[in-house]
Amino acid sequence: MTIDEQIVNWFEYFHANPEISWEEHETTKKIASILDELNISYRLLGDVPGLLAEIGEGEDVVAVRADIDALWQEVDGEWRANHSCGHDANISMVLGALLHLKDLELNHRIRFIFQPAEEKGNGAVAAFERGAVKDVTHLFGVHLRPVEELKLGQVSPAIHHGAAVFLEGSIHGTDAHGARPHQGQNAIDVVVAIQQMAKNIYISPFEPHSVKLTKIVADGGSINIIPGGASFTMDVRAQKNVILKEMQSKVEHGLEGIKQQFKMDIQWRWVDLTPGAEVSSDAAKMAEEAIVEVLGKEHLAPAVVTPGSDDFHFYTVLKPELKATMIGIGANLAPGLHHPKMTFEKEALLDAAKVLAKVLSKTLVK
Repeated sequence: MTIDEQIVNWFEYFHANPEISWEEHETTKKIASILDELNISYRLLGDVPGLLAEIGEGEDVVAVRADIDALWQEVDGEWRANHSCGHDANISMVLGALLHLKDLELNHRIRFIFQPAEEKGNGAVAAFERGAVKDVTHLFGVHLRPVEELKLGQVSPAIHHGAAVFLEGSIHGTDAHGARPHQGQNAIDVVVAIQQMAKNIYISPFEPHSVKLTKIVADGGSINIIPGGASFTMDVRAQKNVILKEMQSKVEHGLEGIKQQFKMDIQWRWVDLTPGAEVSSDAAKMAEEAIVEVLGKEHLAPAVVTPGSDDFHFYTVLKPELKATMIGIGANLAPGLHHPKMTFEKEALLDAAKVLAKVLSKTLVK
């Protein structure tokens, strides 16, 4: 079996056997069995799924991250795990790069990080805490891109993901009879005020950002009961981490004001922070050189700027000196990432594996 055939074969296995975040146990076992067959040393992450493999020798270490989890979503009326974000492709591309590299003489070590729970936003933190990037100076990621960002044959040296964070809140008032609203505290009034507050948050129009309510639950149990309690969630996004922090501050200031206005207890907490990309120019240059050397200059695309997020960027938050970039792969992916019927051209995996192998084998710039 050729390397290209093996990559497609691996993809078909992982695509047919998706596992959601923190439950990627069989996926981890499959990757371990592949590494055993290739006689590649590896270490399990331990109390969470995922593993680290390594080839080469020397003090310098460069790494590549593959996320291994799937989404939980409805597909044809059935709720199930589904690789609609392309992590099955990411695993296969990284394993393909390993195949291209395993018999080469290398002047540094190359670490392959198979990370759980990217979709939960905290898998990278767990991998970091278990030594994933210990001694690593350069880190690369890889991800398929929607067709509106990159077409088949186009490869980008960097993806500038946005930052995202979510707020979970609850309102605690007093129920009242529909005929006597003055006797209660209507949580729906508060939710309406929160919606208006969110729409009145102003940031420079030159900075991509958004804040919106994404869930409201307010139910008094009957149509003639005014609900005193409610729960809500907010989705807050920005292209830059500093803008996201500014927006969080404005949301909290607004909630405090509404709390005082209605004299009601409002509680909230921030969850699932995913930082925006901090792209290293050195790492992006290495990726750009690899793309041109393997595919030719006509296949090199500009850096991708996207409002989506990825927990890959936690590695640079936790280790600021890390030189990192994520390579974007064009594959005519449609209708879009996270769509239950997402499809793409599998031939993109083959070129991507070669580009990854080239950039990982490059002499490191210190």
